Formats: sequence, structure tokens, C-alpha cells
Amino acid sequence: MRIEEFSVSAGSYPGAGLVAREMGDREGVRGGDRGLGLSAVASRGYIIGETRVLFVVPNFLSAGLIPAFLLFLGTMSSFSKESYLVVEANSGRILLAAGAMDKRPVASLTKVATAMVALDWAKATRTDLGAEMVVPPSVASLGGSNPMGLFPGDRISLRNALYSAIMGSDNSAAQSLAHHVGYNILVARGQAGDPVKAFVAEMNTLAGELGMRRTRFANPHGLYVSRGRGYSTATDMARLCIYAMRDPGFAFFVKQKSRDLSFRHGETTKAFKVQNTNRLLGQENINGIKTGLTRLAGQCLATSSELRPVVEKLPDGATRLTPRLLICVVLGSQDRFGRTLGLVKQGWALYDQWVAAGAVMSNPGRERLVVPNLRR
Repeated sequence: MRIEEFSVSAGSYPGAGLVAREMGDREGVRGGDRGLGLSAVASRGYIIGETRVLFVVPNFLSAGLIPAFLLFLGTMSSFSKESYLVVEANSGRILLAAGAMDKRPVASLTKVATAMVALDWAKATRTDLGAEMVVPPSVASLGGSNPMGLFPGDRISLRNALYSAIMGSDNSAAQSLAHHVGYNILVARGQAGDPVKAFVAEMNTLAGELGMRRTRFANPHGLYVSRGRGYSTATDMARLCIYAMRDPGFAFFVKQKSRDLSFRHGETTKAFKVQNTNRLLGQENINGIKTGLTRLAGQCLATSSELRPVVEKLPDGATRLTPRLLICVVLGSQDRFGRTLGLVKQGWALYDQWVAAGAVMSNPGRERLVVPNLRR
């Protein structure tokens, strides 16, 4: 059965040294197959450079609650404990972490990479997000979340597919984006092959460029299937989320609570209202990012919480703005929303303590998460 979503001082903070130590000591996988990239303009090769769980078992038998108990079991992760990482994106300061380098499935958090490859491709090729694409035959056998009811041959804009994939965790929309973009990548390279595989290779190229050494994406939607099992870590997903939230378009998509969409089924235009699966939007200054849920991955949530920039007057009369954006990634939780709220509050408190103490990092290699800016 497959389950998924539908719709502080200068010293080390808790977990910071552990994360850095694991990052230095473990030999990771370099983002899977890196693919060819789109050109030789940049040597990096990515398209942007080119045009055990313990619990008391009650007597469910006498209570007649077997179905509810089975549902509860189905939503629990197969892994023994949750992983999380909290980092302030602008400074890279790691604030909280536990099991943050453990490889595990991340369910629909995969779609953050899917969205970014699609958005980066659109920018590199100057493709209008309003352009329509055709839903491919592969969605018919995909299974899982298809809230809009997309069928092969339907036509939907890139923008609406992105909204549905990101906000509504729509597997069919994610698959359609991968097929369309992957096909165009192959054409641009003068190659033949499976468009979705070409797209996934680009997802792994992006992961490699961001330093996601313990990540391998296997598909664009995050379903954990026998023929393609992807994995990542809380640290790697935080890297991806920092990169994604630097993109104003992506940041706009993920903060929407709902959106009216449409697609064409033959000669009929069908309307659909997508609801964001992230019910924390608006709480604790949360403005993103993505939910995920499968039986093997458990409850996953990547979150951003943004405060107003700090405004400082410099001696020369200039003004300096310091952005403040907290990224929290929780994997394999039994209560992703409650856990995230607690971590966000704790993270901001630790960040304030660190700034008040002078924002000093005694060991940046262990206490800081560096995410390269691929757009420079």
C-alpha cells in the first residue's frame, strides 16, 4: 500500500558540531548520475549555466479500532527516528540538528528539486511559464496523488503544473513537468532517450553542484518505488531549500495558501482550486516550503520562516540590510507540524542569542552550512 499526500554564544549550538563532523567524516554519494548539463558555457554542467519506534499497543481488538491503528502504522516511517536540521539561511549558521546526515527517503520534498530544475530551465531558455505542455502517457500508470485528475493528452501550462506540484503535491503534474522539460533538454543536446530520465539526471546534477553529497534523486515526484529509490538527508535538503528560496518565483509559489488553476481536457477547460498542503503557512512567520508523506519516508516537512531584515546605519552613512530566513527540515516525524513549530521557535531564539553574542563562529567548518550561488 502506498500512502502519500493529496491535496548561543560563539560556541557550538546543539547538533552543529555533529553535523559538521558527519559531513567531514562520511564518504557520500555525489548526487547520483550527474548528467551532461546543457552546454560548455560553464564547467559545472548544470542547465543554469547555459542558454526502531517504541509505543504502547492498546487493546484495539476490544475497542474495534483496528482500521484506525492500521492507518496509524501506515503513516509511520520505517526508520527508527526522525532527522532534522535548522539553519539560518543568510549566515549559514547551523542552530539545531539530529541525524541530519542520515540517508532516508524524503517523499514529496523531492518536488523542490523538480520545481527548481524546471524554473532554471525556463530561465535559461527564456521559456514563458504560461506556455502549455501535453500531459504524457506515463501519468496513467504513475499512481498516487493526482488531485486535478490529469489524463494523458491534457494540456496545462508550466505555471499551473508548478503550482499543483508544489502546493498540492501533485505527482502527475511533477511527472508532466519532467517529461516536457526533459524532452526539450534532449532536443537541445541533439540526443534521444527517456525525457524523464534526462530530467532526473539534471536534478542530480543540481544536487551535486549544491554539495548534496548524500543525495540521489530517482524520479521527479518522490514516490519510493522498486525500480527507483531515491534518498537524501536533512542537511542536503536544507541546502536545496536555501537555493530554492533565493528564487523569487519559487518563493512566491510556496507561500500561496490556495490557487485557482485550469487545464484543457480535449475541447473542455477544467477549473481546479489547489490548496497548499502546508498548514503552517502564516504561523511563526512561516512562508513555505513543502510537505512530504509516504509509508517509508514518514511525515516530512521543509519549512521557511522569514523575519524582517535587520537595518543598520554604517559609519559612512550607508545602510546595511541583513536578511533573516530560517530553514527547518524534518524527516520521518510522527508529528511534522508540531515538531516544526517547536524547532522554528527554538531556532529563532538560538539565532538571537548568537547575534547578541557577536555572531561569531569559532569553527565555521563545523557550524556553517555553505550553499553556492549557481546564478553568479
